[in-house]
Amino acid sequence: MSVDPEASAPVLLAGVRDEIVSRPWMSPARHWPDHPGLIGGRDLEAGGTWLATHPAVPRVAALLNGRGVPAPAAARRSRGELPLLAAETGELPPVELDRYDPFHLLVGGLDGVRLWSWDGDGLTEDKLPPGLHMVVNSGWERGDGNPRASWFLPRFAAEARPRWREDCSPARFWGEWLRLTSQAALPGDDPRALLVRHMLPDGRVFASLSVTLVALAERGMRYDFCPLPDDLSSWHQVETG
Repeated sequence: MSVDPEASAPVLLAGVRDEIVSRPWMSPARHWPDHPGLIGGRDLEAGGTWLATHPAVPRVAALLNGRGVPAPAAARRSRGELPLLAAETGELPPVELDRYDPFHLLVGGLDGVRLWSWDGDGLTEDKLPPGLHMVVNSGWERGDGNPRASWFLPRFAAEARPRWREDCSPARFWGEWLRLTSQAALPGDDPRALLVRHMLPDGRVFASLSVTLVALAERGMRYDFCPLPDDLSSWHQVETG
């Protein structure tokens, strides 16, 4: 996540979705009749999403699984509804938090970027200052303790920050950000890797299934999606009109 209030695109978000490979999903579209203004990829198992956008505002909400105390199985609700509710209002939804497994919910708009983190016991809220930031499953990484953040933050910082452009390809709009987010420069089991792939003890495969790039500006929202992270040709712009 990059925040620069003076830039032509003040908020930039790069998001990688990691999930069980066999879990069915659909690429971004207007999937929710109850939220007609929202666009995002849909999880077909629970019906929610990992990232929702509200082009008319513009606003983006992204969810990461957190660490901590899981919700009781009998009362548990899907975390995938949280980005939809947050993208609609720009706020943490007024829900019973103890019914959700731990999460990090990132909400960005032209008024700033906020992060809510729930560990099953307590809730924290942070406003991200101008700069380049990385949020992972352990939360907002502000030091050198996370191998992925330590590896990638300097590499993003070394490249030109994408600026707002009209009518251009994903590669032209995002420049080196596109390559950094969707090229497996490291093995999938390397702790520094952005694109992961692990064989779980039960035989299932947990891997990076898609990559999203979103830019928010006074002139609108740019939304690009890669459904095949190992194939740069699969990048395409999502229609937001």
